[in-house]
Amino acid sequence: MPDPHHPPPPALRADDIDLTLLRTFLAAHRAGSMTKAAAELGLSQPGVTSQIRRLERRLGVTLFHRAGRGLTPTAAGDELALRIGPHLDALTAALNEAVTTDESPFTRTVLLGGPPELTAVRVLPSLAGLYPRGLRVRVTTGLADDLLAELAGGGLDLVVSTIRPRGRAITGVPIADEEFVLVASPELAAGLDRDRLAADPAAVLANLPVVAYSEELPILRRYWRHVFGRPAPHAPPAVVVADLRAVAAACAAGAGYTVLPRYLIGDLLDAGRLVILHEPEDPPINTFYLAWRSSAVPHPAVEAVRAHLQESAAGW
Repeated sequence: MPDPHHPPPPALRADDIDLTLLRTFLAAHRAGSMTKAAAELGLSQPGVTSQIRRLERRLGVTLFHRAGRGLTPTAAGDELALRIGPHLDALTAALNEAVTTDESPFTRTVLLGGPPELTAVRVLPSLAGLYPRGLRVRVTTGLADDLLAELAGGGLDLVVSTIRPRGRAITGVPIADEEFVLVASPELAAGLDRDRLAADPAAVLANLPVVAYSEELPILRRYWRHVFGRPAPHAPPAVVVADLRAVAAACAAGAGYTVLPRYLIGDLLDAGRLVILHEPEDPPINTFYLAWRSSAVPHPAVEAVRAHLQESAAGW
C-alpha cells in the first residue's frame, strides 16, 4: 500500500518541470549537501535551496529532511532520484557527445590526484595516447584521505585512491591491484642462510636493518601479519623516507630489506639490483580505486580520461 506520509512523486510531464530544477535536485541528492551541490553546479547555496523548494512546491512533496548541514532524502526524494537519474545522465552524455563529435573532447584541463609513486610510474604514462589529442592535465599527489576530501570539495575531477571511497558524494570503482613483495639487495641476500630463510624467513630477518616509508612501518607490519602471522620486528628502521621510489633506491644500495609493490620495482628486479627474499602462496595485495564526484556533470575531457584509465589499469 502507498505510504500516506511519504507519497511518491506524481507523474511528470516535460513541460511541467524545468530541467534545471531536476538537475539541481539530483546533484543535492547525490552530494548529500546543499553546499556541495552548490559548488558542483557553480551556484550559491541559497540558490540551490531555493530551487529545491520550488521543485518541492511544484511536486507537492517533501524531498529532503534538513538537519544541520546535511540532507536526508525522504522516500519521495529517493524515488524521484531513482526515476530521473539515469535519464538526466544519459541526456548530459548525449549533449556532450553531440557537441564534441567532430572535435577533441579536451576542451578543458583535467584535475587529477593520486599517490605519487603510482601516478609517476603508471597513471601518467598510461595517458600517453591522449596527450597528442590535446589532453591537458594538472596533477596533485598526496595521501588518499586528503585527495578524496579535495575531490569531494570540487578541487579535483578524478582521484586514483589506495582506499575505497565512502559515502554517496563520491563514486569509486576498483581498477587494479598491487602485490607487495619482500626484497633486499643481492649483496644483503647473499649473506643469508637460504635454507633457514626458506624455512623461517621471519626469524632470519628479525635482526636485519629495515628501510621504511614511515616510522610506523605500515607496509612491513601488514606484510608480517598477512604472511607470517606475527608482529613485525620492533627495532627502529635504518632508513625512513616518505617516497617508495626512494625506499627502493636505498634498499638496492644495501641499506636493508623492505616490502614494496611489485609494479614499482620491476626494472630493479629485472636488472638484479633487488632480489625477492620470500614468495608466499598468498601475497598481500592492495586495491586501487578510480574515484569521481557522484553529482558531477561529466565533462567530455574528464570522461575520456576516466574511461582510458579504467581500460589501461588492467595492464598495471
